[in-house]
Amino acid sequence: MRFSENGLYIERYIKCGNCGVLIYEKKDQQILTHDGVTYCSQWCIDWKIAREKRRQEARGERPEEVRSEK
Repeated sequence: MRFSENGLYIERYIKCGNCGVLIYEKKDQQILTHDGVTYCSQWCIDWKIAREKRRQEARGERPEEVRSEK
């Protein structure tokens, strides 16, 4: 549970944009973001990018990175 600085109420919940796990901010922890979305780990970022590529290939499209090389 995340509390405000005064500890009296829950300020807000932050969830991973991929797996949905709650992310608790800690002083020594950096928040990972990609395209404006918060993630719990680099693995979740990599997995989401790979999933998007698989979906594009399944639809018969070329992945974004290949298209941008022209």
